[in-house]
Amino acid sequence: MIRGRCLVALLGAGMFVSGCGTRLSETAFDTTPAHGSNPPDTSAPPAQSSDVGVTASSIKLGLIVSKTSPLGAETFSAPMYGARAFVAALNASGGINGRRVDLVVCDDGATGTGNRRCVNKLIDTDKIFAFVGNSIFDYAGASYVDEHAVPDVGGQPISNAYEQYRHLWSIYGSSAPRDGTIGWNGKLYGGTEVYRYFKQTLGVKTAGVVAYNQADSMRFANLTAKALAVEGYTVVREQLDFAVPSWDAAAIDMRSRGVDIVFDALDSAGNVSLCTAMDSAGLTVKAKAVTVQAWNESARTDYGRSATCRNSLYATATTRNYMDTDNATIARFRTEMRDAFPDREDKLSMWELEGWAGAQWLADAMASCGEALTRVCVEAYLGRAEPYDAHGGLTPRDFVVQPVPPTTVNNCMFAARWRDDANDGTGGWVSTTPDKQAICYDVANVSYSP
Repeated sequence: MIRGRCLVALLGAGMFVSGCGTRLSETAFDTTPAHGSNPPDTSAPPAQSSDVGVTASSIKLGLIVSKTSPLGAETFSAPMYGARAFVAALNASGGINGRRVDLVVCDDGATGTGNRRCVNKLIDTDKIFAFVGNSIFDYAGASYVDEHAVPDVGGQPISNAYEQYRHLWSIYGSSAPRDGTIGWNGKLYGGTEVYRYFKQTLGVKTAGVVAYNQADSMRFANLTAKALAVEGYTVVREQLDFAVPSWDAAAIDMRSRGVDIVFDALDSAGNVSLCTAMDSAGLTVKAKAVTVQAWNESARTDYGRSATCRNSLYATATTRNYMDTDNATIARFRTEMRDAFPDREDKLSMWELEGWAGAQWLADAMASCGEALTRVCVEAYLGRAEPYDAHGGLTPRDFVVQPVPPTTVNNCMFAARWRDDANDGTGGWVSTTPDKQAICYDVANVSYSP
């Protein structure tokens, strides 16, 4: 069962995220009605106020996004657009048990001070019922959210707060105690399924790991190298000066040492520069692995100068490919995004889909409570033993606590490759797992210090 952990590290000038056998069949996914609610029964009496942020006719939710950011307006904003599109469609279909959902968005400016301001405003002034789809660079207000027992559902775990506080429920699920301490006594764990997948599927043996000589970058690279070694790879390390990186030298060295797959602990701009250098040096690999955050429509322009490297890009995630519209849930996501934000077709991304799926998760939890909607009821739904999959959009995940971290885990994942010839020649991400389904592995659970 996937209780996914998204391994994250942040740099001053950018961000990198890693996505965190048997094949998982279509029947493993939930096919219950969408939007968390059947059409409202207009003959029923009106719902009544039952908790903070809930009235007889409405539910008030909050969303914090680090949109105004030195890293760019798009870096953290995609989950917000997904959540907003879901809420718009939800209200069009009758809301939650007849109640309309009002979503209040606060931009924290990607600062701790701004985050505390948003948290205080939404909890104390706006009096929201819950958070949904948060995408926060510096979650300085997380402890305040937890102290006030406000559910934070479907957030991107950019910081470690989602592995620390029990009222924070990330989009990836968790099996950590979340008792105020990060992970298990300050340690976090991640599976090696991504590396197993590439080894078994592509036959790769020698992995390049490229990082800056910067603490966060090196820490993430060390974890990557450790997990690759567990899976039997020969690992070639490349350390670049953060101020003046020598991309060409790294690419030439990896070519000379027979690297056939490249991983990295770089920011987005660094990835583009690395790809350019790989093409210039004639380094052709079976895969240039990128993160779930980079699984988006901008690959065609971001890597516009590196055709060979661009067509070797592989991304992995615990979320179904947003390009696979033959799946009913993905088709609904695409329709609702198009209806709400028709100008964002060229900005579609997996993070938008995950923001949308997080809103679906909260909607299903609220609908399960009937008219007597309370935070306690919502969190009982989130914490149940039955795994959740957002009607087939996610691999199943839960928040069942494991007091001791397991040494092995059964983790499931999706994968896709960028191909210029896909999507009628306009380019796109093509699913590479069999029949576009999740693939699962029993793998080692590797520890690391956040």
